[in-house]
Amino acid sequence: MDQPLTGATKNSRRVRDLEDVDGAQDEALDDTWTNVKPRTMVDHAIDAIIEGAARGLILPGERIVESELSARLGMSRVPMREAFRTLASQGVLTIEPYKGIRLMPVTSERVEQLQDARIALETRAATQAISKGNNKKKQVDQLHRLVDVMELMATRQDAYGFAMADTDFHRHLVRLSGNPVLSQLWESLALQLTIIFGLSTLDKTMNRIMEEHTTLIDVFVRGRIEEIQDELEDHILRQTHEIDFERVISDQRKVKRR
Repeated sequence: MDQPLTGATKNSRRVRDLEDVDGAQDEALDDTWTNVKPRTMVDHAIDAIIEGAARGLILPGERIVESELSARLGMSRVPMREAFRTLASQGVLTIEPYKGIRLMPVTSERVEQLQDARIALETRAATQAISKGNNKKKQVDQLHRLVDVMELMATRQDAYGFAMADTDFHRHLVRLSGNPVLSQLWESLALQLTIIFGLSTLDKTMNRIMEEHTTLIDVFVRGRIEEIQDELEDHILRQTHEIDFERVISDQRKVKRR
């Protein structure tokens, strides 16, 4: 890790700088099952690690040294250890005796496994949402607002902000199912997906990714079950078929060594 992680400091600056967009994002995610909780140092540590991974500052398989990262982020090792435990429980980190703490591997096989799980969860969620009439103007407007957030992050070339907006888009789509169990299962993948989404921007233009999300909204609005199932599967599998993550990671590793 030879580049600094900005973590919570950068996030706070972005929130202050983009109040109108942030408000749109809050509105787009207003139908949640849990109340917003105060941010803790553990939360900030988790955000910083996910940001570093999404931006390619920490690469899959790389070792993360607790003392070094704590010093970089200006926090004690106690919240950092709790963040590590949380991330390990969600598959983001691996912790092995005598081998240390490492960021999850991102191989073609691993990505394919994640996408298979997403297809099952998201196609089921979209089907339930359409069956309940949750693909009308209000819900679609919220999805469009999240694409707007993606667009702004793209203009800033902010891979982490873009990845977060991408994650929020799919999170909201799943929530429209009205099935909290589906949402809970999807959330178990969310942090891993944010990293994958961020790495995707190193090999695929953000504008193209946004266009794919707009197409997905159009199909969702039409409300044809088989069509949305096919479109979601295509949308998700494009990430597996079009992006060679192992090459992307290898290229980024060479950049870090310069």
